[in-house]
Amino acid sequence: MQAFVHDYVSIWNEPDAERRRALIRRLWQEDAQHLARTLEAIGHAGIEKRITDAYEKWVRDKGNVFRLRDGVDGHHGTIKLRWEMLPAGGGDVISIGFDFLVLGADGRIHTGYQFIES
Repeated sequence: MQAFVHDYVSIWNEPDAERRRALIRRLWQEDAQHLARTLEAIGHAGIEKRITDAYEKWVRDKGNVFRLRDGVDGHHGTIKLRWEMLPAGGGDVISIGFDFLVLGADGRIHTGYQFIES
């Protein structure tokens, strides 16, 4: 589970589009959904656009980094994790979020719910 979560968090910081695409296919089912209050990304193409948009806005353009905030937990085909975004060079946390992932029978994400806490 730790390796899976590491890949999940690192994909949001990944500068290489081909590597992002490969990680998406490894982590998400083809018909997966990534849902946030104001977004719905469906399927590999939708999830790739969602992650690329976040990367370009928050990491590439604004110089931030996403990282795991604290412990990870999971059971019965689910994983919960908290993450934070902060300047890549260090500094105060800009945003904190909570993701709840529902895995399919193959161990890949079927539905991911994202909540922005602050």
